[in-house]
Amino acid sequence: MYKHIFNSVLLAIIGTSSFAQHAPTIIPIETRQNVLVLQTDKDNHLGITYFGKKLSQPTEYKLILSQSRQLDGNAGIYNSAYTPAGTWNVSEPALQVTHGDGNKSLDLIYVSHNTAKENDNVSLTSIVLKDPVYAVEVTLFYKTYFQENVVEQWSVIKSEEKKPVTLEKYASANLYFIAKDYYLTHYNGTWAKEMNPEEEQLTAGIRVLDSKLGTRANLYQPPTFSLSFDKPATETEGKVLLGTLAWSGNFKMEFEVDSYHNLRLLAGINPYASEYPLASKQEFKTPSFIYTFSENGKGEASRNLHNWARKYRILDGEGTRMTLLNNWEATYFDFNENKLSELFKDGKKLGVDLFLLDDGWFANKYPRNSDGSGLGDWQENVKKLPNGIGYLVKEAQKTGIKFGIWVEPEMVNPKSELYEKHPDWVIKQPQRPEHYMRNQLPLDLSNPEVQDFVYGILDKLFTENPDIAYIKWDCNATTFNPYSAYLEKSKQAQSKLYVDYVKGLYKVLEKLRAKYPKVLMMLCSGGGGRVDYEALKYFTEFWPSDNTDPLERIFMQWEYSYFFPSIALSAHVTDWGKQPLKFRTDVAMMGRLGYDIVVSHLNEKDLQFSQQAVAHYNAVKDVIFQGDLFRLVDPKKNDYAALMYATKSKSKAVLFAYLVGNRNGDGSDTPIRLEGLDASKNYKVKELNLYPGTKSAIREDQVYSGEYLMTAGFNPVVNARRTSVVIEIEAM
Repeated sequence: MYKHIFNSVLLAIIGTSSFAQHAPTIIPIETRQNVLVLQTDKDNHLGITYFGKKLSQPTEYKLILSQSRQLDGNAGIYNSAYTPAGTWNVSEPALQVTHGDGNKSLDLIYVSHNTAKENDNVSLTSIVLKDPVYAVEVTLFYKTYFQENVVEQWSVIKSEEKKPVTLEKYASANLYFIAKDYYLTHYNGTWAKEMNPEEEQLTAGIRVLDSKLGTRANLYQPPTFSLSFDKPATETEGKVLLGTLAWSGNFKMEFEVDSYHNLRLLAGINPYASEYPLASKQEFKTPSFIYTFSENGKGEASRNLHNWARKYRILDGEGTRMTLLNNWEATYFDFNENKLSELFKDGKKLGVDLFLLDDGWFANKYPRNSDGSGLGDWQENVKKLPNGIGYLVKEAQKTGIKFGIWVEPEMVNPKSELYEKHPDWVIKQPQRPEHYMRNQLPLDLSNPEVQDFVYGILDKLFTENPDIAYIKWDCNATTFNPYSAYLEKSKQAQSKLYVDYVKGLYKVLEKLRAKYPKVLMMLCSGGGGRVDYEALKYFTEFWPSDNTDPLERIFMQWEYSYFFPSIALSAHVTDWGKQPLKFRTDVAMMGRLGYDIVVSHLNEKDLQFSQQAVAHYNAVKDVIFQGDLFRLVDPKKNDYAALMYATKSKSKAVLFAYLVGNRNGDGSDTPIRLEGLDASKNYKVKELNLYPGTKSAIREDQVYSGEYLMTAGFNPVVNARRTSVVIEIEAM
């Protein structure tokens, strides 16, 4: 109550100040439901005065003043749209520089802005800010996706100074929020334990989420979060912002609750060991910070992101995906042409579209028979594959399936010919002992020669084998002892390495996609060690975790689903976990379905079930890929989990339900209220993936109204005897 009284007094004081006589520039950044309002003060500093639900009368934006301005009239100290360092600002900066003369001060004054419509849905607003003393210019970009309620924000920093300017910190976004309280949900983990959520109330001070790992930067923490305002948001209620940084390297996100209990958010590349020199007339573009806001809970916010990602970001996001059989858990490194040919037949028998050959197919001087050698030597191993990859592609095609292959082109084993020939291509300190993860080191992608080498690996595979239909691109090590022989030789700053590595990776991927635009590619990094929306411009899907235990995957995929649609998520049926084959299959059907099992070891009923499951999946996968996702029962808070996908037309849906724990009961004995249906339509339900010899507990002759299913609910009958259930719901 006292805060609101104080703010009313503050507004009255500001209203009688010189600011009232100054005509401010007001820039609303609008989507269909929301708005970010930017406004200049009396000194032409640009601040954020409002963020949230869009007003029906835009003229009223001029009435809004920030409720965190100090009484001494120094507007923008807290609510700056892009906070500079070294002058009037006393908060954590978005931009910090050292000028060519060594001075570290910076001010940013509004100059101009422009909004251009790319089409009926997409608009781009650019706002130019300049330092009145030094020749430094910043352009803030806000790209809005109107219908999806998504904003993509970045900055471009330019210098006209005669001497190089050093960027000490260079955020992509600087946002400001006013609310009663703030609740941050972020994620932690490690290999096979990805996406563990933690929710905390933010208090005074700065909460930092960051990565300093270089490659595989998301291993311990992804650049994604949700932020609830006033109170913790649920699936269907509450104000919430979902945010993610589109960058495949070190990131930093700072959440600062200021002296007035308002919240500043800074997001961008981590400046750790990454001071970046900017020569005269050069510019530096920061990666995109992507966010969506909803006043109706996390469910609506995540559907906003899904709709945007499928249409505008994920490669072929509105297309489809192939089912596959992977050999990794069937053979590991121990295989030959005959073994693989038999697996091709197993894939055809199973009914999948594609066979994926995993690690171990290359290197001769140091054969790739374990993860300790051969990485970097991308010639077929003549002992395992005497007739080469081309023979395997043709054999797979003869069997009736397509062929895909695993690569890890950014990495090298010290025990390899590549390392012997080009030690200068490897990221390592010249005078310190090498430190490995999975017995390997990253190649230096800041080096154009290395970029050409990495591109050449894939180009050679495709040129010699144009029918390769799928690539699994892995990245299994972080960056230790960062040092670039190339940067040293070319007399460039070593502090460029972390940033230029990622830029080099994108150059390779951009060149690859220009020549091979349609090949399906999985983004893998020992699991979810590199998952972001810049990389997903070039990949059709990602591998969430090497942990394929289906019980664990329910929780992981639940959390990933807030930020990524199911068409981007790879899920395999494996032998991990203690659950029956049906449970493992049902869980994997919530993404791009694959198998990593020995098909020949399946008994008659297991094989029959799997064949039917692939057929069922192919019949409903478009609903799963393109439908709206509704998370109905949270496995973290209940003994069972339930979610469903519904088409935009509300004519078809698929419901998944799983028993995740029955210490306190025998599963679900109460109906689940469904979502995403049409209350006026009638629906029939049908259980999919029934194991041979079992009968459904669902009455398939019953007709339900959409109103009934969403109000009274539907009981999928999940219990200790029916631990997983898949239901198809179709309008009559």
